[in-house]
Amino acid sequence: MHRSRLGNIVIDCNTGDLLADARFWSQALGYPLPETIDGDSPFIQLLTPPGEVQVIIQRVGHEARAHLDIDTDSISDEVVRLEHLGATVVTRKDAWVVMQAPSGHRFCVGSPYRAGFDEHANHWNTSTDAKT
Repeated sequence: MHRSRLGNIVIDCNTGDLLADARFWSQALGYPLPETIDGDSPFIQLLTPPGEVQVIIQRVGHEARAHLDIDTDSISDEVVRLEHLGATVVTRKDAWVVMQAPSGHRFCVGSPYRAGFDEHANHWNTSTDAKT
């Protein structure tokens, strides 16, 4: 058995001014910017209430889009489960796997980033891919 849940909404920005884009999304969504921002970092995480899905503004080299991150306690089992549902692996990184849904949307599968995983994750029976 393994567990997973929606972890992050990542807004990919092909930009030279990540802070300006983060300011826009901060104001549009009503989530404040962090007090300290590392100008060298490729992402800025907005301040969402504890337990809510995180919103991350990320600098990328591809077209602007948004993608979801799925948190899991077993990346390999979750990738297999999602492949059974029709997703395909695009690339494997050290800490996450980029996948593509049958709809064409890209998303990532990785370890939990925020609190509450144990209380709110879906439980999956690895042998049947069924929710338990």
